[in-house]
Amino acid sequence: MVRLTRLNHAPLILNSDLIEHIDTTPDTVIILTTGQIVRVRETAEEVVDRIVEFRRRIHGPGAELPQLRESASGPPRPLE
Repeated sequence: MVRLTRLNHAPLILNSDLIEHIDTTPDTVIILTTGQIVRVRETAEEVVDRIVEFRRRIHGPGAELPQLRESASGPPRPLE
C-alpha cells in the first residue's frame, strides 16, 4: 500500500498490486487492473519510488527477486 495525493489534495492509500500502468499526460494517471483511473499529484517517478520502498519494507532490503528462466513454451518462470 502506498500513500498518494489526489489532484484535489485528498489523501489516498493505493494497493500497488492493482496498478496496470501509469501515464503522464501531464498529470500522473494511474490505471488499475479493475479499470478504475486515479489521478495523483505525485510524479510517475515518485509513485514508482514509493512502490519500491513499500516492497522493500515488506520483503526486506536484501530480498532478491527470483531470477527468471526463458521458456520456449510460455512465459518466463522462476529458476528451481
